[in-house]
Amino acid sequence: MPTSILQVKEITKTFEKKGARREENQTIDVLEQVSFDLKEGSLTSIIGPSGCGKTTLLRIIDGLVEPSSGEVIFGGKPVRSPPTKMGFVFQQFGLLPWRSVQKNVELGLELHGVEAQRRKEIAEKYLKIVGLQGFENNYIHEISGGMQQRAGLARALAIDPEVLLMDEPFASIDEQTREILQRQLLQIVKGAIPKTTLLVTHNVDEAIYLSDEIVLLSARPGRVSEIIPVNLPPERWTYDLRSKPGYTSLRNRIWKFLENEIVGKGVLEAYGLRAAA
Repeated sequence: MPTSILQVKEITKTFEKKGARREENQTIDVLEQVSFDLKEGSLTSIIGPSGCGKTTLLRIIDGLVEPSSGEVIFGGKPVRSPPTKMGFVFQQFGLLPWRSVQKNVELGLELHGVEAQRRKEIAEKYLKIVGLQGFENNYIHEISGGMQQRAGLARALAIDPEVLLMDEPFASIDEQTREILQRQLLQIVKGAIPKTTLLVTHNVDEAIYLSDEIVLLSARPGRVSEIIPVNLPPERWTYDLRSKPGYTSLRNRIWKFLENEIVGKGVLEAYGLRAAA
């Protein structure tokens, strides 16, 4: 049995929304008693309705946001600030436009005090792994969105993290590029450079394709409704996942959960919409 590398323990998060007057202040419950473990070498996805606290949870795990209660344990210690052995891949890439692709990949190493020649060697290694060899000296505006996201992945991998966090990394990319990047991600974190990975996504097919386990979060306040194992063969980049027995039933099961949360708990109404009759 794989060992647990990170534990999320009863995380609750409440935000205070200030009103014009003190009596108009509001309390917003975002997450409630969220608990799960990350198994070493696994890829786990978090999926749930919009606004259920997925990104907030990821930022709490990385030490960027403080929980109202509960704790995250990583390396046997509570997370109080961003750990040096966690990498973060952002939805909007988070690349610096005044730096070249290679200098962006070197950024985390630079912050960790790695000397220049070693930074260059490491950056070149990971740019080759993600397929950006030859684009080292390009600036961000000179490469496509998909290439920018690969640069973001290379930057996160370059610090050799024990846990890789990904916040909807392919959401702003066209569908064809997205499928290519999903396959490349699996080939890297499940093949070339095995990494324990936690991914936030809205995409059911993406969650099934990439994951060993899927954490279902309820509508706000987000609670863990269920943790579903994805019992489909490994090396999923080598075959058509949709043709495998169990894929359709798993997809329907997750969609049914999301539909119940969105329609049954008034998420549509919160956005000024109505459910279909």
